[in-house]
Amino acid sequence: MSSLSRELVFLILQFLDEEKFKETVHRLEQESGFFFNMRYFEEMVTNGEWDEVEKYLSGFTKVDDNRYSMKIFFEIRKQKYLEALDKRDRAKGVEILVKDLKVFAAFNEELFKEITQLLTLENFRDNEQLSKYGDTKSARGIMLAELKKLIEANPLFRDKLQFPTLKNSRLRTLINQSLNWQHQLCKNPRPNPDIKTLFVDHSCGQPNGARAPSPVTNPLMGAVPKPGGFPQLGAHGPFQPTPAALPTSLAGWMANPSPVPHPSASAGPIGLGAPNNAAALLKRPRTPPNNPGMDYQTADSEHVLKRTRPFGISEEVNNLSVNILPVAYTSQSHGQSSYSTDDLPKAVVRTLNQGSAVKSMDFHPVQQILLLVGTNMGDVMLWEVGSRERIAAKSFKVWEIKSCSVTSQASLSNDLTASVNRVMWSPDGTLFGVAYSKNIVHIYSYHGGDDLRDHLEIDAHNGSVNDLAFSYPNKQLCVVTCGEDRVIKVWDAVTGTRQFTFEGHEAPVYSICPHHKENIQFIFSTATDGKIKAWLYDNLGSRVDYDAPGHSSTMMAYSADGTRLFSCGTNKEGESYLVEWNESEGAVKRTYLGLGKRSVGIVQFDTTKNRFLAAGDEFSIKFWDMDNVNPLTSIDAEGGLPASPCIRFNKEGILLAVSTNDNSVKILANGDGVRLLRTVENRAFDASRAAPPAVLKAPTIGTFGSANAGVVTSIGDRAAPSAAASMVGMSGDGRGLADVKPKITDESAEKSRIWKLTEINEQSQCRSLRLPDNLTAMRVSRLIYTNSGFAILALASNAVHKLWKWQRNDRYVTAKATTSAVPQLWQPPSGILMTNEISDTNPEDAVPCFALSKNDSYVMSASGGKISLFNMMTFKTMTTFMPPPPAATFLAFHPQDNNIIAIGMEDSSIQIYNVRVDEVKTKLKGHQKRITGLAFSHTLNVLVSSGADSQLCVWSTDGWEKQTSKFLQIPSGRAAPSLADTRVQFHLDQIHLLAVHETQIAIYEAPKLECLKQFLPRETSGPITHATYSCDSQSIYVAFEDGSVGVLTAQSLRLRCRINPAAYLTPNPSLRVYPLVIASHPSDPNQFALGLTDGGVHILEPLESEGKWGTSPPIENGAGPSTTSGAVVPEQSQR
Repeated sequence: MSSLSRELVFLILQFLDEEKFKETVHRLEQESGFFFNMRYFEEMVTNGEWDEVEKYLSGFTKVDDNRYSMKIFFEIRKQKYLEALDKRDRAKGVEILVKDLKVFAAFNEELFKEITQLLTLENFRDNEQLSKYGDTKSARGIMLAELKKLIEANPLFRDKLQFPTLKNSRLRTLINQSLNWQHQLCKNPRPNPDIKTLFVDHSCGQPNGARAPSPVTNPLMGAVPKPGGFPQLGAHGPFQPTPAALPTSLAGWMANPSPVPHPSASAGPIGLGAPNNAAALLKRPRTPPNNPGMDYQTADSEHVLKRTRPFGISEEVNNLSVNILPVAYTSQSHGQSSYSTDDLPKAVVRTLNQGSAVKSMDFHPVQQILLLVGTNMGDVMLWEVGSRERIAAKSFKVWEIKSCSVTSQASLSNDLTASVNRVMWSPDGTLFGVAYSKNIVHIYSYHGGDDLRDHLEIDAHNGSVNDLAFSYPNKQLCVVTCGEDRVIKVWDAVTGTRQFTFEGHEAPVYSICPHHKENIQFIFSTATDGKIKAWLYDNLGSRVDYDAPGHSSTMMAYSADGTRLFSCGTNKEGESYLVEWNESEGAVKRTYLGLGKRSVGIVQFDTTKNRFLAAGDEFSIKFWDMDNVNPLTSIDAEGGLPASPCIRFNKEGILLAVSTNDNSVKILANGDGVRLLRTVENRAFDASRAAPPAVLKAPTIGTFGSANAGVVTSIGDRAAPSAAASMVGMSGDGRGLADVKPKITDESAEKSRIWKLTEINEQSQCRSLRLPDNLTAMRVSRLIYTNSGFAILALASNAVHKLWKWQRNDRYVTAKATTSAVPQLWQPPSGILMTNEISDTNPEDAVPCFALSKNDSYVMSASGGKISLFNMMTFKTMTTFMPPPPAATFLAFHPQDNNIIAIGMEDSSIQIYNVRVDEVKTKLKGHQKRITGLAFSHTLNVLVSSGADSQLCVWSTDGWEKQTSKFLQIPSGRAAPSLADTRVQFHLDQIHLLAVHETQIAIYEAPKLECLKQFLPRETSGPITHATYSCDSQSIYVAFEDGSVGVLTAQSLRLRCRINPAAYLTPNPSLRVYPLVIASHPSDPNQFALGLTDGGVHILEPLESEGKWGTSPPIENGAGPSTTSGAVVPEQSQR
């Protein structure tokens, strides 16, 4: 086959793929043997479609072609054979052995004999070589990795694994060019030819006295439509083109806006002026012409339009998030190639716990260690990344509901919750906006530190507000919004007055991108049906109307210098497109490779500097050099990322925020970012106390000046971190913060004299609430907040569960657990209680345990008898299983699979149980006494267990082998109790492990279990009864037998606050009451709950004026936790 014929096959493959003829595409790949589609191959292998796998491979190689091919076919057939044996289908196994595997006997007879002998085994895993064979899914994954290596090494696949780089819709383009050329040859060209077929050459039949002009393209001014042109093939015809065919200069169009009014319609191709005839003025092409000299209409446009109309996406669009960000660094232009992947922020340096799913993030444009975060629960939080401190927070609440429209009032009265869709700082950082999923936009003014003030509440759209941005037409700061009601609106940022309304989209508007070229201000908008439009700040309608690549929901953004335009989006099939546009030609300049074909979500897009692109996709972050379509590298940020994490860079590109599966944000840094954060840490203490307060200047909102204007803020004595951060760009000597060397002097003694342990002795010194309870009071054995933070679940020693729920009302709209509102002890209408089965022994002697599902829908629980599964809504028992003996003593859900439970038992074993198939997968033995704690790390793929024998064990979750074990270091002079509960809990980083024992608090590093620090309580406090990390892992709450609660700084294990029992209990000398269990709120790091010996449950929070529990003691130079291995921190030494 000639090279041109070969290339034609590739064009046909591209066309079939764009038209979604999926089976035909793969059939042609196989029959031609020109392109091996590795992604399609992976899907078939993963799904176990073995016949289709071999059929596809047959187009490229045969079993005996070479040793690589033989190994490929052998691995596939061996896997098929093992799966048949695993299903106990011996007849199928024999059939595969005879038909598929016997061919390999000629090459290795011994191997074939060994394979045959597997039929005689009850379980083929008894064969030593197959003892580590897992389940079918994992085995296929391991085999697939091996197959990919063999295929890449096989010379028969050389040059067949990479599809040629083609402009989108290349075959359509060639046909368009052919038709255009045929039209030039017409003797009597018609101005609006009617193209009805491609089967014969085009020819205009009737003379009209005018010859069609040749196509003209002016790269500076754009295309000028001609009366002899025809609408592009595919605008309403059999081919639906993609934006690769944009013909005109976006820059040229922007510099020369059309003066002709054409509300919500495009008068032809993107470009200058109006069409030269009235008929063309009224036509509204769906896509821009491929060539401005050729525009043609088809007779059957109506039915074709129905067939090819892009999909519509429902309101769940806002819950999807693959994220794309172009990134680059100072002093590097996009023409340079002198860069290193070390410039990328890849090291995880911080973890910030949000408590609910992250929807949007934005770094402050001036104070670049301030991060704004919005969540799906409507919370907006401002973090100071250097200190990990949440310095301000706002929850969704309508400020003036009476000022809202009737439609909005009706919507909000039914449900007072809303998700954040977008948070965005203004260019100078004096304001930020929040777009919610319910009608409303909030604008806050920021005055430094924790000083956030309500500025504007805008009833912006009917339904969800999907996006928000700031722009400055006429040098006046404005807010641009778009929404589910298909409208874009522009608002005055000072008064909230609506200035412009842009209508014309036929689907919800998904995103907006304001920009300017020279003195021309404009807005790009994209909709969920894949349409892209552009608007000037006037009332003359859209200037552009064309399709996004793949008809995807798309976001657009410019590079920091405004010279390069990118877009990225995902369509209904999960196909993602990341492209750069050639503005002078209005066409796609390059399409970047490497995004997943099955992306979970719609791409969010942003730019910073002019060097790299980054995407959150396939549980990782992928990077590209802007000038290279192939991926540069990818990282998993130490694991724990969702399929499509939300990502955001700071302005300099040295920090990167990424959302995680457990509702947290990881902060990644490059070398410069690490130095910046270290400098902030080292200067934080001095800055908050020694630095004179800066003069506070209110933000200038009225007129918008330079985007680079500094923001002068005063942090006052709030601390710390932000004070140092605010020095960036404001220090009088002109040095940047990164240039300031930390000052190390012998001031530790002075600091220690200044710092004082916070003692809380009275009820007026904190906020506390005893939860109402009309049931029998029995000591609280287990306690947990629901994952939403809206309720608390307790398990009493009499095997009865109690559930308290906070209700929304006019005064309290968030429904989150708080001391400010009294919850309801909830029961279903049936009045039944969730009560565990108990054994014949004394219930008081049982070891209660429970675990809550991730979605709060059910709880698994035991109190010495069978394990029960309860529905949390109805309180009904769904099932019971595992009758004693032995009894269950601890329960933990597998983090990746709610059907897998680790069950600690009274007999010291751990059973890995599959609920769905009611089967114990394996039993782990390593302890001498009952199991008292279990904790999974999804980062390390380990399970850590703890027992009443004071021992910790680490087990691999891949094969459930024991990796290591270690006994707690009991302090000298203290006798080790014969039976004492030891609890374990992982830090948010999933590496550091909190171990809680009545004699100590210890921090270990998994998986080797190196003891980093210990905390020993004073003897007068009595034994430790329980302890837990705060939700952000920055604090540890410790309950003692004397009734007191200690708050430790997790990093140093130093006590910073002691809450004495008189602060939350009414004194009663005749009754000894103390906390048995302690639970931390899932999103508020300063709230915790106590379960008491008298059956009471108390919630404690610091005073609003304080905001947190005490201040951390200073860390002397060289004594930080990172350098102190096994350091013992006695409580006595801190007073």
